[in-house]
Amino acid sequence: MASGKILVAQGGGPTAVINQSLAGVVLEARRFRDVTRVYGALHGVRGIINEDLVDLTRETSQNLEMVAATPSSALGSTRDKPDQAYCAEIFKVLCAHEIEQFYYIGGNDSSDTVRIVSEQAQAAGYPLRCIHIPKTIDNDLVGNDHTPGFPSAARFVAQAFAGANLDNAALPGVYVGVVMGRHAGFLTAASALGKKFPDDGPHLIYLPERVFSLEQFLADVKAVYDRYGRCVIAVSEGIHDATGEPIASLLAKEVEHDAHGNVQLSGTGALADLLCDEIKARLGIKRVRGDTFGYLQRSFIGCVSDVDQREAREVGEKAVQFAMWGDRDGSVAIKRTGFYSVDYQLLPLSDVAGKTRVMEDEFISASGTDVTDAFRMYLRPLLGSGMPDAFRLRPAPVEKILKR
Repeated sequence: MASGKILVAQGGGPTAVINQSLAGVVLEARRFRDVTRVYGALHGVRGIINEDLVDLTRETSQNLEMVAATPSSALGSTRDKPDQAYCAEIFKVLCAHEIEQFYYIGGNDSSDTVRIVSEQAQAAGYPLRCIHIPKTIDNDLVGNDHTPGFPSAARFVAQAFAGANLDNAALPGVYVGVVMGRHAGFLTAASALGKKFPDDGPHLIYLPERVFSLEQFLADVKAVYDRYGRCVIAVSEGIHDATGEPIASLLAKEVEHDAHGNVQLSGTGALADLLCDEIKARLGIKRVRGDTFGYLQRSFIGCVSDVDQREAREVGEKAVQFAMWGDRDGSVAIKRTGFYSVDYQLLPLSDVAGKTRVMEDEFISASGTDVTDAFRMYLRPLLGSGMPDAFRLRPAPVEKILKR
């Protein structure tokens, strides 16, 4: 006999709109009379294996709407990367609680978890519908035009660099801003959308899709500084040399690693400081400053894209509809139609799981230090309405008298 129970969880890095997807699942599922309970797992898959579940059926619609408009993961998240054995424990809990539909909101690793659990359920002959709901600020899920969470983070990055450029113009020097992105440079590239005038920064953009040379970097900085008397630089945390070694680990004396054995790139200001030190020492420029955006760009509450909010809600709603009316598991994907509108498809989990999308060549300039107009056209509608603008004085010089 059918239980009518479903379970939703959130995994990986939080975003400004991930709770829209959560609300989309819960509110859409409660419209179906066959759904008896909507459970949420606290802190992702770890909450599932620990049976830390909450009953979202009892949440009011009003509170769900307020939570939806709040950044970060309302259920909590996890960085656990489940293997077959871990997923077997997940499946055991799902069976024990008679869960019939499993929704996991997350990125690459989350989609792989859904794939493994789906295959285990099929092998056991257990009727479980498994749906992956896309989320990542890196915008690196294959099969998607873009991923919920990215547009809002991109909006933050564009506005932050617009502000950094204004500051740098007032007090000229060199500014280095390091942005998240281990393998994909979409978020760093978003810095270009903050430019208004031809001499605005960022003047140089460095992406992980291109090999990074410290000598060429210093030559680029010197050329821009000689031309404008200042230089604003956007750098992806994942820049690497020709061997694939992260620049952060090459320049640093001590290297920290994350839970997956990767060089720790986020949450540390090492790369910005190291690049600034090289500029000071090698180019002799005194005013050199660096920032690491780190976790600020993920769940910043002040500049969320309305387009991102709407689409994050819709991928949650469509996930439930695919599960209720479809006959297969899968990953919800956003497809662009027209100048700007979207449609949603359900892709096979194997097409998305464990794969990484990087920026297409058509989005990166021939120099490798800027983006193309094709990228600007791609990103601009995603940033949403009400993007702030910056203006300049039109000074009328007064003739000098003393001529000193």
